[in-house]
Amino acid sequence: MNMWIAPVLIAATSVLAQEASEKPRFPTDIRVERAVAYLPPERTEKADLYFPSTMPAKTGLPAVLIIHGGGWTGGERDASREINIASTLARNGYVAMSIDYVLATKEKATWPQNLYDCKTAVRWLRKNADRLQIDPGRIGVIGGSAGGHLAAMVALTGPEDKLDPAEPYGEFSCRVQCGVDLYGPAELPEYRDVVFLGKTFAEAPELYRAASPTRYADKNDPPMLILHGTADKIVELKQSKILAEVLKKAGVESELVIVHGATHTFDLQPKQRDLRPLVLGFFDKHLKAAQAK
Repeated sequence: MNMWIAPVLIAATSVLAQEASEKPRFPTDIRVERAVAYLPPERTEKADLYFPSTMPAKTGLPAVLIIHGGGWTGGERDASREINIASTLARNGYVAMSIDYVLATKEKATWPQNLYDCKTAVRWLRKNADRLQIDPGRIGVIGGSAGGHLAAMVALTGPEDKLDPAEPYGEFSCRVQCGVDLYGPAELPEYRDVVFLGKTFAEAPELYRAASPTRYADKNDPPMLILHGTADKIVELKQSKILAEVLKKAGVESELVIVHGATHTFDLQPKQRDLRPLVLGFFDKHLKAAQAK
């Protein structure tokens, strides 16, 4: 094994170990549509859709894309954190889409296809807006750890950055109206060598910069909420502080919330603080309130 890969795989394994506790059962007070195909037929990655128990007769609901963590090499759309987030959203009037995406191995780099998959999911929501009873103009994104990195990339990049996939569903926009980043790496040159890029920073420094959310902040970006724990040993709090400062300088509406004592991989209900009112308030402001404008 290459020496530069070993620390990353060890860290990713640690992340997965934290996320590998017994999966909760899917809740029965909402509706879940499992293993939905959103990528081309040859792809095996699927999505789970979460709906409120009662859907409106006419009004389109806001939707939120959920991107799982796992060091870009592992993780699942139905891990406990993702079920917690999706269930919370569905109970509060959102349609949630939790996705799998292409995962890297030491033999296979996946950039930028992993980001393409996430952006394709946004397009898929818009393409299927009528069936899902959602408003295609009110879509947000949230992700944790590696999913936080990808969520930030979805929120902060547009067609001008040449990171939108050509197909499928190229007639639909990949833009989202807001994003939530849970403790995701944001400045990869300051982070460490990562498998999904296929090269070390020393070999390809510009590649690392191009895969960093901090590179793309500008005043036209949607609002961002960043959450990070002070006891995180996988992704340093410094990463979120860097992103928050870059967003502030760019004039992006944003907030960094530091959760004292929280470690890595927390969901919306860590023991330190109930984050549901904060995250729901953010999405309500930027997605539900948009309906009244």
